[in-house]
Amino acid sequence: MKTVAFILKGYPRLSETFIAQEILSLERLGLVVEIVSLRYPTDVSTHPVQREIGAPVTYLPEYLYRESPRVFRALAAVVRRRRFRAALATWWKDFVRDPTPNRIRRFGQAVVLAHELPPRVSRLHAHFLHTPASVARYASILTGLGWSLSAHAKDIWTTPAWEKRERLAGCDWAVACTETAFRHLQDLAPPGRLHLVYHGLDLDRFPPPPSCASDRDGSDPDRPVVLVSVCRAVEKKGLDTLVEALAQLPTHIAWRFVHIGGGPHLDRLKSKATRSGLADRIQWLGPQPQEVVLKHYGSADLFVLPSVVARDGDRDGLPNVLLEAQSQGLACISSNLPGIAELISDGATGVLIEPGDIAALAGAISGLARDPRRRQRLGAAALERVHERFALTGHIGRLASLFGLSPVNEENARCG
Repeated sequence: MKTVAFILKGYPRLSETFIAQEILSLERLGLVVEIVSLRYPTDVSTHPVQREIGAPVTYLPEYLYRESPRVFRALAAVVRRRRFRAALATWWKDFVRDPTPNRIRRFGQAVVLAHELPPRVSRLHAHFLHTPASVARYASILTGLGWSLSAHAKDIWTTPAWEKRERLAGCDWAVACTETAFRHLQDLAPPGRLHLVYHGLDLDRFPPPPSCASDRDGSDPDRPVVLVSVCRAVEKKGLDTLVEALAQLPTHIAWRFVHIGGGPHLDRLKSKATRSGLADRIQWLGPQPQEVVLKHYGSADLFVLPSVVARDGDRDGLPNVLLEAQSQGLACISSNLPGIAELISDGATGVLIEPGDIAALAGAISGLARDPRRRQRLGAAALERVHERFALTGHIGRLASLFGLSPVNEENARCG
């Protein structure tokens, strides 16, 4: 049986169900997985899919000085390996271009990983092109094991071009989860190295949409239109734009907004909503497990995710929450960013506004809030598109084949 160590920045994370879904699917296709996390978990709960994963989890030293005996033991053992000099030279070349404490931590974590890695592991696989890929690359040189990577969103757009080029040249193969990311990275990767594999959604894990669609149109204060958004409170999610758009909605429209997710900007957004007089219309629920998220999808009228390009270049790829919301027949409003536009066709399977356009977002929310029939049409079309193009079983077989697994038992990859 093939055993692969999946290197993740943190595990488990409520915001990374797509990774958990992939790991469980691959386990059910016969891949033996060991999870290596660079950080300890911070979420207080987990999703059901994460609880079903059988892989053991190893946590590397998050801060080297806190586990210095462990780090020094590993270094004393690894420094005697003939590959150590090559790994150190590679790291030094990187450090000269990026002289940061994080770069030192990456090498220290790679040394511990190389020392503690069980002999049964035959491959390293990094999720994300930045920190996890660096650790995987250094550990690969130290151990002689092959490595591969999955690139997603922030890691693609905030990693320097030289680092992306060298990571892609050093790995055996890599996957990108949107066509936009694939085209961008293809220019930096050796021919044939990169593959396009959408995450897909395990539709068996999601209930069918509500049989009776809501007819709420905002005209009755006792039956407000319910808006929901599921995302971390970070710049690229556009929640500042959303709060400002909500403040511009016509006063005669009754609405309520529910936000699910944590994030560093949450307190500031709450204060902004209070200053705008919106506090009594907004619920900030914080991070929640998938059972709670599904409940709110089922009771909502409209899903809103007004993503933007952050000042550091970070941006969304194809957020899984959009797939989830559409699997529940929800009409979605999002931004006209390339990755999102691979899922949502404006006016056909949802509504796209230009990133950061507050007036356009307010207009889109207002229009759909007052038009339940249009919401139903968009939601039904989106649901059909998700089933046709973004079902998990349509994509997991391609990833399985890259790991050397036969896709003949693809039905076993279903996570239900």
